[in-house]
Amino acid sequence: MPLRTYNPKKVVVVIGGFPMGGWADGQFLNISRATDAYTKHVGAGGDTSRAKSNDRSGEATLTFAQTSPSNDVLSGFATADEISDTGVVSFTVKDLSGRSTYVSGFAWIRKVPDGTFDKEITDREWILDLTDLDVFTGGNLQAE
Repeated sequence: MPLRTYNPKKVVVVIGGFPMGGWADGQFLNISRATDAYTKHVGAGGDTSRAKSNDRSGEATLTFAQTSPSNDVLSGFATADEISDTGVVSFTVKDLSGRSTYVSGFAWIRKVPDGTFDKEITDREWILDLTDLDVFTGGNLQAE
Protein backbone atom coordinates (compact mmCIF):
# COMPACT_ATOMS: atom_id res chain seq x y z
CA MET A 1 0.00 0.00 0.00
CA PRO A 2 1.46 3.41 -0.94
CA LEU A 3 2.43 5.91 1.73
CA ARG A 4 1.23 9.51 1.27
CA THR A 5 2.28 12.46 3.40
CA TYR A 6 0.67 15.82 4.16
CA ASN A 7 2.83 18.56 5.64
CA PRO A 8 1.03 21.70 6.89
CA LYS A 9 4.29 23.66 6.63
CA LYS A 10 4.08 23.14 2.86
CA VAL A 11 0.71 24.86 2.47
CA VAL A 12 1.70 28.14 0.83
CA VAL A 13 -0.75 31.05 1.06
CA VAL A 14 -0.02 34.29 -0.79
CA ILE A 15 -2.42 37.25 -0.50
CA GLY A 16 -1.80 40.42 -2.44
CA GLY A 17 1.74 39.25 -3.16
CA PHE A 18 2.54 38.70 0.53
CA PRO A 19 3.26 35.18 1.85
CA MET A 20 1.18 34.41 4.94
CA GLY A 21 2.47 32.65 8.04
CA GLY A 22 2.20 32.46 11.81
CA TRP A 23 -0.80 30.17 11.70
CA ALA A 24 -2.84 29.20 14.74
CA ASP A 25 -2.73 25.65 16.04
CA GLY A 26 -5.33 23.29 14.58
CA GLN A 27 -7.39 24.23 11.51
CA PHE A 28 -5.81 27.36 10.09
CA LEU A 29 -7.41 27.62 6.65
CA ASN A 30 -10.84 26.85 5.22
CA ILE A 31 -11.81 27.62 1.61
CA SER A 32 -15.30 27.04 0.24
CA ARG A 33 -17.47 27.90 -2.72
CA ALA A 34 -20.53 30.04 -2.00
CA THR A 35 -23.05 27.80 -3.76
CA ASP A 36 -23.47 24.25 -5.00
CA ALA A 37 -22.33 23.63 -8.59
CA TYR A 38 -25.76 22.28 -9.58
CA THR A 39 -29.28 22.35 -8.17
CA LYS A 40 -31.39 19.23 -8.69
CA HIS A 41 -35.07 19.44 -9.58
CA VAL A 42 -37.31 16.38 -9.48
CA GLY A 43 -40.80 16.74 -10.93
CA ALA A 44 -43.99 15.05 -9.73
CA GLY A 45 -43.48 12.31 -12.33
CA GLY A 46 -39.93 11.60 -11.16
CA ASP A 47 -38.19 13.36 -14.06
CA THR A 48 -34.93 14.82 -12.87
CA SER A 49 -33.25 17.94 -14.19
CA ARG A 50 -30.42 20.05 -12.95
CA ALA A 51 -29.59 23.74 -13.15
CA LYS A 52 -25.98 24.84 -13.31
CA SER A 53 -24.89 27.65 -11.02
CA ASN A 54 -22.50 30.12 -12.60
CA ASP A 55 -21.58 31.50 -9.18
CA ARG A 56 -17.88 30.75 -8.82
CA SER A 57 -17.42 32.98 -5.78
CA GLY A 58 -16.30 31.71 -2.42
CA GLU A 59 -14.80 32.57 0.89
CA ALA A 60 -11.65 31.83 2.83
CA THR A 61 -11.29 31.79 6.59
CA LEU A 62 -7.70 32.15 7.80
CA THR A 63 -6.72 31.75 11.44
CA PHE A 64 -3.46 33.22 12.72
CA ALA A 65 -1.89 33.50 16.14
CA GLN A 66 -2.23 37.05 17.47
CA THR A 67 1.57 37.34 17.22
CA SER A 68 1.63 36.68 13.44
CA PRO A 69 2.90 39.48 11.17
CA SER A 70 0.25 38.36 8.66
CA ASN A 71 -2.28 40.20 10.86
CA ASP A 72 -0.44 43.46 10.01
CA VAL A 73 -0.59 42.75 6.27
CA LEU A 74 -4.30 41.91 6.32
CA SER A 75 -5.05 44.91 8.54
CA GLY A 76 -3.32 47.08 5.93
CA PHE A 77 -5.52 45.67 3.17
CA ALA A 78 -8.67 46.18 5.28
CA THR A 79 -7.71 49.78 6.13
CA ALA A 80 -6.92 50.59 2.49
CA ASP A 81 -10.30 49.21 1.47
CA GLU A 82 -12.20 51.19 4.13
CA ILE A 83 -10.41 54.46 3.27
CA SER A 84 -10.14 54.31 -0.53
CA ASP A 85 -11.67 51.06 -1.85
CA THR A 86 -8.19 49.80 -2.78
CA GLY A 87 -8.07 46.61 -0.71
CA VAL A 88 -8.89 44.13 -3.48
CA VAL A 89 -5.98 41.70 -3.84
CA SER A 90 -5.08 38.33 -5.35
CA PHE A 91 -5.41 35.09 -3.38
CA THR A 92 -3.43 31.88 -3.97
CA VAL A 93 -3.13 28.65 -1.99
CA LYS A 94 -0.92 25.73 -3.03
CA ASP A 95 -0.25 22.55 -1.09
CA LEU A 96 3.36 21.78 -2.03
CA SER A 97 3.10 18.32 -0.42
CA GLY A 98 0.14 17.55 -2.66
CA ARG A 99 -1.79 18.78 -5.67
CA SER A 100 -4.47 21.07 -4.19
CA THR A 101 -4.66 24.67 -5.45
CA TYR A 102 -7.13 27.50 -4.85
CA VAL A 103 -6.82 30.75 -6.80
CA SER A 104 -8.84 33.94 -7.02
CA GLY A 105 -7.74 37.09 -8.79
CA PHE A 106 -10.00 39.23 -6.61
CA ALA A 107 -10.22 38.91 -2.83
CA TRP A 108 -11.05 41.35 -0.06
CA ILE A 109 -11.46 41.35 3.70
CA ARG A 110 -15.10 40.78 4.56
CA LYS A 111 -14.56 40.81 8.31
CA VAL A 112 -11.64 41.76 10.48
CA PRO A 113 -11.06 39.63 13.59
CA ASP A 114 -12.47 40.43 16.98
CA GLY A 115 -9.83 41.80 19.34
CA THR A 116 -9.50 39.24 22.10
CA PHE A 117 -6.77 39.16 24.71
CA ASP A 118 -6.01 36.54 27.32
CA LYS A 119 -3.13 35.40 29.50
CA GLU A 120 -2.26 33.05 26.61
CA ILE A 121 -1.81 33.80 22.91
CA THR A 122 -5.20 33.94 21.20
CA ASP A 123 -6.24 33.43 17.57
CA ARG A 124 -7.22 35.99 14.95
CA GLU A 125 -9.78 34.78 12.38
CA TRP A 126 -9.96 36.66 9.08
CA ILE A 127 -12.76 36.14 6.54
CA LEU A 128 -12.12 36.99 2.89
CA ASP A 129 -14.58 37.06 0.00
CA LEU A 130 -13.29 35.59 -3.28
CA THR A 131 -14.49 35.93 -6.88
CA ASP A 132 -13.94 33.50 -9.77
CA LEU A 133 -12.46 30.94 -7.40
CA ASP A 134 -10.55 28.23 -9.25
CA VAL A 135 -10.52 25.05 -7.17
CA PHE A 136 -8.50 21.88 -7.55
CA THR A 137 -8.75 19.64 -4.51
CA GLY A 138 -6.10 17.01 -5.04
CA GLY A 139 -4.47 14.28 -3.05
CA ASN A 140 -1.01 14.16 -1.59
CA LEU A 141 2.17 12.82 -3.08
CA GLN A 142 3.26 9.24 -2.71
CA ALA A 143 6.58 8.52 -0.97
CA GLU A 144 9.25 7.18 -3.29
